[in-house]
Amino acid sequence: MEQINSVRERNAVAIVPAKTDFGKLRTKKFNWKRIFFTLLGVGLFLGVYYSPSWPVAIDPLGVSFELNQQAKGAIALFCLAAVWWVFEVIPIGVTSLTIGALQALFLIRDPKTAFRDFMDPSVLFIFGSIVIGMVFTKTGLTKRLAYKMLSVIGDRTSMIYLGCFVMTAALAHVMAHTAVAATMFPLLMTINTLYSDENKPSRFGKGLFMGMAFVAGAGSIVTLLGAARGAVALGFYKDIMDVDISFFELSMYMFPIGWLMVFLLWGFFMVCCKPEKDKVDGLQERSKKMYKELGRWTGREILTVVIVFSAILTIALKNFVPALENLDKTGILLLSTIAFFLLNVLDVRDLEEIPWNIILLFAGAMSLGFCLWDTGAAKWLAVNWLQLFADAAPIVFILGMAFFVMMMTNFIMNVAAIAISLPVALVIAPYLGVAGEVILFSALVVAGMPFLFLVGAAPNAIAYSSKQFTTGEFFLYGIPASVLLMVVVWLAVQFVWPVMGMEIYVPVTK
Repeated sequence: MEQINSVRERNAVAIVPAKTDFGKLRTKKFNWKRIFFTLLGVGLFLGVYYSPSWPVAIDPLGVSFELNQQAKGAIALFCLAAVWWVFEVIPIGVTSLTIGALQALFLIRDPKTAFRDFMDPSVLFIFGSIVIGMVFTKTGLTKRLAYKMLSVIGDRTSMIYLGCFVMTAALAHVMAHTAVAATMFPLLMTINTLYSDENKPSRFGKGLFMGMAFVAGAGSIVTLLGAARGAVALGFYKDIMDVDISFFELSMYMFPIGWLMVFLLWGFFMVCCKPEKDKVDGLQERSKKMYKELGRWTGREILTVVIVFSAILTIALKNFVPALENLDKTGILLLSTIAFFLLNVLDVRDLEEIPWNIILLFAGAMSLGFCLWDTGAAKWLAVNWLQLFADAAPIVFILGMAFFVMMMTNFIMNVAAIAISLPVALVIAPYLGVAGEVILFSALVVAGMPFLFLVGAAPNAIAYSSKQFTTGEFFLYGIPASVLLMVVVWLAVQFVWPVMGMEIYVPVTK
């Protein structure tokens, strides 16, 4: 009986800790800032949705675009999501669920369509990429790569920044930038742990992870392998202009711009997120020692490398081998996930470690993007915006178009942002004496680097998993970074591309 009573006492203690202060729980203060931005998002949604009819947009060919109730609903949803995502009034994944729910409840789109977008292949591709990052951590490959990198680049924090950024950008030339971010993330987590034992945000951590997300985009614009947007945009351009741009021509024009952004972003984060320490004493020697202690490569490490390399190589060869072009890249990547479980590299418990908040974030972003596209709201916005520059100077028109794509790609698929703006821009361009190629390439530059919102690109959301920065901080750092990007586009149009032989201006069409 005494033993039974003893067990009961222990259980009671486990259920209700002795030091719990229920008075404090009852008197917890309201977060008025959270309430304000919650109501602001709801107010914007209702205000836009129930507002009177908006003006019709007319494109250069005379085609009119009316903003119906569903399209207004899409813009209203866009406003609510922007406020809730930036100020994180609820978990970002739950905001995504709100996007789907409001589409269904307000009849903005058919519920089956709205919620089906949550399982879009792009979302599952992100899931597969995150699993690769998990496997690298579980097998120890992350530590092996981190220790080796640090033993080479040294213990100066400026060089650690640079080494991580260069490695990220280089990998994004040959593999999808989402997969690059998922691969680099655990490596950076290890480096950040070596920098500081304290489990809290630091300036070094902010710069390391946000910088990784930004330069992953910069590296991905250089080739067609870094993201799907390049291949789709070139195909789209060929259909409109009947001009075929090769893989190597794209890389030639994009290489200097992509790498200029990489080094400028390094300088940007060295200024805005200057590490608390200039040097981590003994880090290089410690890294060499820890790398040796890891010993020989294990069977699971080798197996992981083989599976990941095979998946990435197959996806890369799709662009060159006709027999592989019909294979879906998401299917290929998910086969690697299946292989990890079949070969016991992962087990069912690892599924609990998946950051579902991030997966839901992108699921909602896909649904919102398709909503803007399907309802015609995105087209209406593009036509109205570009018509503002119909009589502007050529350089102003080019930068105005690039700015629109940059802003839209922070919310919708970059391919969609290009698809809705490129046709309108290419119709206006000849009347201003602007060549089609410069429109295409400037759009591709900014479409690869959405610096304002986590939903703009998968690397942004993956970096957020580090818990080194908030969504608001990401937005604030993204503003000057976006300004920097627009300056680089101006430099490319005015100086770099003309020197390289790109035609910028053509005789004006009358």
